[in-house]
Amino acid sequence: MDTINSISYPIYFNNSIAELAKFVEQGNYSKFFILTDEHTGEFCLPVLQKHLGDDSKYDLIEINSGEESKTIDFCVGIWKMLIDFGADRNSLLINLGGGVISDMGGFAASTYKRGIDFVHVPTTLLSQVDASVGGKTGIDIDSIKNIVGTFAQPKAVFMEHSFINTLPPRQILSGLAEMLKHGLIADAAYWNELKISDLKLPSAELIYQSVNIKNDIVVEDPKEKGIRKALNFGHTIGHAVETYSLEHDENPLTHGEAIAIGMICESWLSHQRTGLSLDELNEIVGVFSNLYPRYNVEASCHGELYSLMQKDKKNHGDKINCSLIKRIGESSIDNICTEDELCSSLQYYASL
Repeated sequence: MDTINSISYPIYFNNSIAELAKFVEQGNYSKFFILTDEHTGEFCLPVLQKHLGDDSKYDLIEINSGEESKTIDFCVGIWKMLIDFGADRNSLLINLGGGVISDMGGFAASTYKRGIDFVHVPTTLLSQVDASVGGKTGIDIDSIKNIVGTFAQPKAVFMEHSFINTLPPRQILSGLAEMLKHGLIADAAYWNELKISDLKLPSAELIYQSVNIKNDIVVEDPKEKGIRKALNFGHTIGHAVETYSLEHDENPLTHGEAIAIGMICESWLSHQRTGLSLDELNEIVGVFSNLYPRYNVEASCHGELYSLMQKDKKNHGDKINCSLIKRIGESSIDNICTEDELCSSLQYYASL
């Protein structure tokens, strides 16, 4: 696997942690900091420490794991820690963790003193194939996903496949949803390859292919004015379901579980609106139904879910904007969907 060159930074796949140590050594930074949570602090930080060396001087900033931590209050805590540790404009923030660490660490770095350098070391499958690539940062407000954020590119991304071995199966499935999405929106051959692969632990090559698909889209449209909107497939409904679950369930859905529901619903909308064949709709539903557990979407929650969709940052004014697919491997962006259509898609999911 080669290094992928993104908009303005490299994405390392081979000897990635050694490359990180080299990057830090050659960067002439006044100070560097590692942002992590309690899980990556235990399982992944020792790998970095081994390569950075015993005499490496850095300060550690640790937050609680989970989407609940991706708020302005925790972000203020990061800024205060950077102030207390004396971080200046020539400092570096290393984001070691999953999607929450990538999103919030990038946001904190891009706004601290109007921006300091940061790099991502994604430790979950989801963060490797999604959050760490593309230059989007963000935090949640009132459980609305990534409603405040910036476009800010990291200086580099370091993919370490061995970190995937530390994940429970549910977290593997969460990241797998985004990999499947990449095939559905842009590469039918990749979708077909995923379908017949051992997905309990996706190979480094499959992850590389997924990152490459996303990177090609991001390079073409870094500010999401056109084709990058295709990456939102499944996310209009999926983010609403994810937020609803966070607010109501004792054991909330993961991002990938919610997006899988969103992709089933938005595949049905694609069948209704953009020409997706019934055979391909059934194929998509079959793949996701075999991989992901059922979630109870009762008609009584449709109103709340629609209200959440109305707050989605991708909307055009008060019109809800969905990214759909014409066929497996080909996307269709900027589809305005009505409340009746969106609720009908939820009813379709509930009927399966």
